[in-house]
Amino acid sequence: MSPAHRAVILVMAALPPAIWGSTYLVTTELLPPDKPLMAAVLRILPVGLVITLMTRYRPDRSQWGKLAVVSLLCMSLLHWPLFVAAYRLPGGLAALLVASQPLLIMIMGWLLFGTRTPRHVAIGVFVGLSGVAMILIAPSRLAWDTVGIAAALLAAFSMALGILLVKRWQLAIPTLAFTGWQLLLGGLILLPFALAFELPFQRLETGHLGGYLYLAVIGTLLPYFLWYRALRHLEPVLITAFLFFSPLSAMLLGYLVLDQALTTAQIAGAVAVFAGILISHYQTGAERHNNNLHKEPSE
Repeated sequence: MSPAHRAVILVMAALPPAIWGSTYLVTTELLPPDKPLMAAVLRILPVGLVITLMTRYRPDRSQWGKLAVVSLLCMSLLHWPLFVAAYRLPGGLAALLVASQPLLIMIMGWLLFGTRTPRHVAIGVFVGLSGVAMILIAPSRLAWDTVGIAAALLAAFSMALGILLVKRWQLAIPTLAFTGWQLLLGGLILLPFALAFELPFQRLETGHLGGYLYLAVIGTLLPYFLWYRALRHLEPVLITAFLFFSPLSAMLLGYLVLDQALTTAQIAGAVAVFAGILISHYQTGAERHNNNLHKEPSE
């Protein structure tokens, strides 16, 4: 992989978490209260339907089982608990727990598949997590809601396992179609539960509609396409290290939109986040040479 190509891939991996950091602000400020299942369905199902109709790609019979599994893990069991956490926890804390995925991937990758994480990547992950903790603990006003914390950890665990399986199975499906089918199947799995437990649905106001539209188009369509495109070229622990940008984005939005002041510790934490990502993605000359010998075919 050439330096220019790698730079493009890294930007594609960094943008989605930065955008996803706005989910927590949009949920608390714009969406109807206490409707996590409906929020998850309206975020992923319409976008998935549009993409699958647009691409007109139908997976092979042998791919359906694995596609259903990763859709459940990366979409259904990510978005439902994610919105539960977003409703019950401060956005930064929810983002921190979901951003624990690199650590979970290192542990599960070793336990399930015997994958060993390079030392500099592990160091970068711990530095980044430490920076995120500094960002969030500085104000000392975290609400430790048990249900919210459990939901955020479930979302992190589910997506971490899903990413490992996506990378391991390497389903031969074009990126856009793969994204669309995951969103569609993930939304369909949640739809019956939303209809059973969250009806009647209150009358939607303009702000509610704007929030759902933002999450579907800006928060889902573009980020997931970029994310899965980057995942084809990066190892799971490396791409999920960029999730540290999510709580950083949540913090910055709180500063810009909600007039929340930034402390010195938070600024230092932000610097540590960037340092952790840089450390985890540092390549020696030997690694760069090895990557050039094993270039992935372009789509």
